Amino acid sequence: MRKQGGNEKKKYALNPYLPEYEYIPDGEPHVFGDRVYVYGSHDRLKGEKFCMNDYVCYSADVHDLANWRYEGVIYTRTQDPRMADGTHQLWAPDVVRGKDGRYYLYYCPDEKIRSIGVAVCNIPAGKYEFYGIVQDKNGGYIGEREGDTIAFDPGVFIDDDGSIYLYSGNGPIKEAHIGKEPKGSRVMQLADDMMTIITEPKKLLPMLGEAQGTGFEGHEFFEASSIRKINGKYYLVYSSPSLHELCYAVSDRPDGGYTYGGVLISNAEIKEHSQDKTPLNCYGNNHGGMECIDGNYYIFYHRQTNRTMYSRQGCAEKIQILEDGSIPQVEMTSGGLNQEPLPGKGVYPAYCVCNLHGRGPQEISLLKNMGDKYPYLTQDGEDFDRALADKPSVIPPRMYITNCMDGTVAVFRYFGCKDLRKISITVRGDAQGKFVVRTTEGSAAVGEIQIAPTEDWTAFSGDVHIADGKQAIIFCYEGSGRVDFLEFELG
Repeated sequence: MRKQGGNEKKKYALNPYLPEYEYIPDGEPHVFGDRVYVYGSHDRLKGEKFCMNDYVCYSADVHDLANWRYEGVIYTRTQDPRMADGTHQLWAPDVVRGKDGRYYLYYCPDEKIRSIGVAVCNIPAGKYEFYGIVQDKNGGYIGEREGDTIAFDPGVFIDDDGSIYLYSGNGPIKEAHIGKEPKGSRVMQLADDMMTIITEPKKLLPMLGEAQGTGFEGHEFFEASSIRKINGKYYLVYSSPSLHELCYAVSDRPDGGYTYGGVLISNAEIKEHSQDKTPLNCYGNNHGGMECIDGNYYIFYHRQTNRTMYSRQGCAEKIQILEDGSIPQVEMTSGGLNQEPLPGKGVYPAYCVCNLHGRGPQEISLLKNMGDKYPYLTQDGEDFDRALADKPSVIPPRMYITNCMDGTVAVFRYFGCKDLRKISITVRGDAQGKFVVRTTEGSAAVGEIQIAPTEDWTAFSGDVHIADGKQAIIFCYEGSGRVDFLEFELG
């Protein structure tokens, strides 16, 4: 077995940062003690709906973000009495350590149940037990009372003074949807029991149809509330109606007064201030959170795979908070949790691709319009249970890029290149042609790799001339037929 990504002494983080067969979107990272835990929903390979699996948790030492430990199932889809029949899903959660030292998990089931459940555990990644439903002092469930907006994507935060804030809500995605349902961005304060509100939900961020003159125009609130306090300021991360972008808003207080900050990340790789809005990935929704890990800030987000919006994978990128409190938008990379470029030697899986597209513009809706026109990420086999991975007789499935046709572009960034003169790629399919290698899209080729039809995974090599330093490596297929792309080796 060849060493993936670099030398024998150090393992480097890749995107997605969890195993290639894991589909955990909506990631909320939280540092508890000396480990960072990621809480997210749990998609299924080739799922028919969002979040069809139980909640599982992964954690990593804050000093080693390349090695993630599987913590197991922490909460099942049937533990909530409202969901006991197993027909509901567990949508995006959040977790906070309560003032009593216990850990509280907040979640919304699917669209059929419009209130927020709470589960509790004595440790960050143990077996959470159902605790109750967020309610008013009279026992009315928030989200289900007359006049309530729909409870959705809860985010929870305990301030330095001990005040507990719960964020919730979603908005319309198109103007035609405005006013169809009771939606909106809301914040409320919780009592120390972590379940009873002591202030009624109040409006927070403007949604579509409410943003005129607010500064949020074009980046209104859609969903995915996630709150952090940084340098005395409150940063609220959220998803806009464009789906692909995670934005942030900033305030001097947790429960109002937010101003629009900017775009943090786009899983379509669309830059906020660029005139070119052509997506470089077939994209869907986005959701995630910021966290300071070992002195560095990261934004966690997700990408789409398998030609569906229901098989999403978590990724992460390092971000920089400037002296004025602003955060520049970052691009998608192949190794976002590292503090340096990936080594320019070694074997890398094709699934760490950060931009993947055909010759023409990508479709807006991955689920409805992608069809068979573009390359995409998939894996052999069925949905995989991580609990089986440690059994010697079990071989986990491998993820790869499939459906590469003439004009396919696969971008990997960044690598610390030095004396890089040869690249090999492992592919299969009926393709006859070549992969042209570049370091920026549209630039002159720095090499090419000829390929021929093959039923089995086969390595083909070619000479390249890549300048030393930090470089992207871009593969552009030119030829006939279709090809699957498993991995490449920098030599």
